[in-house]
Amino acid sequence: MGTVRDVVRGARRAIEAARPRIDDLNVYPVPDGDTGTNLALTVAAIDDALATTSARSPAEVAAVVRRAALMGARGNSGVILSQIVRGICDVIALTGDGSDGSLAAALQEASDAAYRGVREPIEGTILTVIRAMAEAAATAAEGELDAVVLRAADDAVARTPELLAVLRDNGVVDAGGAGLAEIARGASAGLRGTALPATRVTAAAAAITVRHGDAPSRYRYCTSYVVSGRSIDHGALEVAVTRLGDSVLVVGDAEAVKIHVHTDDPGAALSIGTAVGVIAAVEIADMHEQVAGRARRLASVAEERRATDVVIVVAGAGNAAIARSLGARNVIEGGPTMNPSAGVIVAAADGAAADGVVVLPCDANALMAARAAADAAAGDVHVVEARSIPVGLAALVAYDPAETATRNAGAMAAVVARATGAAVTRAVRAATLDGHDVAAHDWLGLVDDRLIVASSDLGTTVLAVLNHLLATAPGVITALVGEEPDDTIRQTIAAAATANPEVEFEVHDGGQPHYPLLLASE
Repeated sequence: MGTVRDVVRGARRAIEAARPRIDDLNVYPVPDGDTGTNLALTVAAIDDALATTSARSPAEVAAVVRRAALMGARGNSGVILSQIVRGICDVIALTGDGSDGSLAAALQEASDAAYRGVREPIEGTILTVIRAMAEAAATAAEGELDAVVLRAADDAVARTPELLAVLRDNGVVDAGGAGLAEIARGASAGLRGTALPATRVTAAAAAITVRHGDAPSRYRYCTSYVVSGRSIDHGALEVAVTRLGDSVLVVGDAEAVKIHVHTDDPGAALSIGTAVGVIAAVEIADMHEQVAGRARRLASVAEERRATDVVIVVAGAGNAAIARSLGARNVIEGGPTMNPSAGVIVAAADGAAADGVVVLPCDANALMAARAAADAAAGDVHVVEARSIPVGLAALVAYDPAETATRNAGAMAAVVARATGAAVTRAVRAATLDGHDVAAHDWLGLVDDRLIVASSDLGTTVLAVLNHLLATAPGVITALVGEEPDDTIRQTIAAAATANPEVEFEVHDGGQPHYPLLLASE
């Protein structure tokens, strides 16, 4: 019979092996990061804690496991798993053995703890699977508990689409439930000292295609942390956190509580914890980017291989749609105030179905990350230093997927060299810049990042920028209107187009934040 460490090692091996498949299943109740990764990190935290503990008695070991699961829990699924682990530990700490009777009692307590931990339990999820496992264990014949429980877990996973329409509509099973089945499979192998059995992949689990229907959560950030203190009031914490978002979980004991919430204000969520104790194990994940990344990962399965792919960083749904229409398959959401990390760019470049990649950062502040990504990426990656979204989109017109990355980079760089980027935005504070005295809330007109006009009037600012661009006798001016369009912008552009019939004006709804107007001239 294996030790607790053997059980956890078996569980870790199993979920690590299944992690990519579980990640790609994730679809409901809410996009909560990558479920397989979250479960794997939670189990890894337990394994790492056991590797360094000096605890020996069942009660001491159970306390270590409970604490590690709580502190290491990642995402919604990881927090629920920590409660399942807690329920098992509460029983095993008392019995101190791995008999079928103790395991059955432990699974029942695990199911009860999981349901208690969720404010609004939803069937067709990991909760359904742990309950099915507990029910099967209660009726299993002596010596058959493992086989019966694992079969019940697989059957419950296969039934999850019958309980949740969103799973059925997307042809997948629940990711959290599937992950729990893999963890149970590995734990059983570790306990009995046997080889890890093969996964029983259901038809629904195998049907991962590009029609996978993730939709961004209403809230952006998956936020979790542990707060430690004295006599912590779970109910008060839950009420306070619930005001900030959804998918709320508040679990633990009077001295340590794990909080999980989906919110647009992670700072406010952390402040709730610091008001009652000391916070640790803080995790904040951008779920929208995770969903987009998973969509790219899944879509790449069906993509034809190209000589060159493009990774482009743009803000605004309209700008992203333009980039895709010009052939870019790897569009990263980003721009002023929301620059992507080098790691995000590396992941996009390494995931491209192409022999080479060209990166268009489309923002001066993203250049260093793009260069670092090119150095770190596995393949042939070139950075074309487009410093604005309209200039990057102009460069994308020169893209030929059948040409090499070197030739594409050269052609795009030539476009960037002859293009001029401009922008209209609003001052957030008073300042002196490029010889102009700027008042707070003035409209600012910038050309190639240099301030050329500051005015309290939007029309005056837009006209000054257009006249600056027109003075260079361009053939084309591209205008991208921001997420909060103003009739003044379109009217001023229309007047300039009428007065300059020799110039082609292209006006698009870019949808970018912070900048009501972005321009490029060639």
